[in-house]
Amino acid sequence: MWYRRGRSLIRIALFICLTAIWLHAQSSDALAEKSHQGKELMSAGRFADAVPIYQDLCRALPDNLGLRLNLALAFHMSGQHREAVPEFERVLKADPSNFPALLSLGASFLAVNEPAKAIPLLTKVVGIQPGNVNARGMLANALLSQGRAREAVPHFRQLTAQRPEDAKGWFGLGKAYETLASDAFQKLDKTSQGSAEWLALVADSRMTRRQYRSAFYFYKQALEKNSALPGLHTEIADLYRRSEHPDWAAAEERKSGAVNCVKNKQACDFAAARYTQAAAGPSLYWQARAYNELALDAFKALGKVPASVEVHALKAEILASHGQHAEAAKEWEAALQLAPGEPRLTQQYAAALFEARDYTKAQPLIESLLKSNPNSPELNYLMGEMLLRSEQPDKALPWLETAVRLNPAMVPAHASLGLAYMRLSREADAVPHLKAALDMDDDGSLHFQLARALQRLGDTEGSRVMMAKYSDIQQRSEAEQQNLEEKAQITAP
Repeated sequence: MWYRRGRSLIRIALFICLTAIWLHAQSSDALAEKSHQGKELMSAGRFADAVPIYQDLCRALPDNLGLRLNLALAFHMSGQHREAVPEFERVLKADPSNFPALLSLGASFLAVNEPAKAIPLLTKVVGIQPGNVNARGMLANALLSQGRAREAVPHFRQLTAQRPEDAKGWFGLGKAYETLASDAFQKLDKTSQGSAEWLALVADSRMTRRQYRSAFYFYKQALEKNSALPGLHTEIADLYRRSEHPDWAAAEERKSGAVNCVKNKQACDFAAARYTQAAAGPSLYWQARAYNELALDAFKALGKVPASVEVHALKAEILASHGQHAEAAKEWEAALQLAPGEPRLTQQYAAALFEARDYTKAQPLIESLLKSNPNSPELNYLMGEMLLRSEQPDKALPWLETAVRLNPAMVPAHASLGLAYMRLSREADAVPHLKAALDMDDDGSLHFQLARALQRLGDTEGSRVMMAKYSDIQQRSEAEQQNLEEKAQITAP
């Protein structure tokens, strides 16, 4: 987190107003001793121990802003962010431009997951100190988390210019551009679903996931809709090269015609790698493609940053977001080599192995993590799901029950628990969990299991309704699959 890196700056400002206590009319040797004790504890990094000292001092001298600020900072630096918030707010009510309070209150709001409240504070901080990298990083990430990617981009670009060796800036810039690309596609999806542009973007997404046959199908559909759409032949040629047909690629590229740059400036900007200009035009199609390329450029820059735990972790997140879980696991493994035994990295590594279905490596890691963190719903779910997939529902059951108890909102855990109960012939127990997970049922299997459970429990009508929904999902899925199997063959140009 960016705010953690701002601690050194905060420490500089910790004691700026302490001398006021010595001049207060009610000053005494006892208060002076407490003041000295608080200062020593803060200097030693014993922030939690300093909290009661400053609470006593603030009760004795409630109008002393320096003491109030130090109490807020003691709460903040000891991780008691909710307690810190009202103290910082009291300081800012009396002194709206107090820099340490502005910065630290913004960081505290981020720590308690209230980025919307942090944004105006951090904006003010960056206005006061434009070169404050930590404040700008916090602001950029807060904006991105609130769906304000367009506002976040210039801050991330400034960060990468100020610190090109910092992986977080490049990662944030890439994520911001990915968000803008997604926003452009969503708008196109609402207004022009099924158009050549929409089909081409769907094909692009399949290419990213290395689903070449599916991508080819959508590219060909786009060509049928609009054979003059610039760039399609180039994209198909790239697909041919990736699927080891260089001769077909050459033939396809020869079909590309010249683009009228007066009528289609965005296409020409894109072809010339002027992606920022291409993204600024009115076409949502070219916006989406240009933002995707800008994201790719940012992630390439991230790849050039010297190896570190953070760099490997960020690369793993990028790979996982594109469905490349085995590759993501390798990045987490590389991060662990630099920080052996680090629990958070170990859990991420185990989760990536799980997603890659490498249960042999994942299970001992999760077992080890559970010994030190038995109340983690995620770890309990992963262990239960692995055992369930290994046809051991009786052993999976206690882990899945624990996961649901610890986090009732974890829908995948409900689905797995329902399936485990079904395999153990405990239909009455299975029903509520299967019902809780129906929204994630994309292949109809949960509807089918729920229909079976209701039938065995004597609810004939409920079973009939669920079976009808299952049949509908299955027919739709089979039709789509058959259509792709028939049409998604990569053929010569």
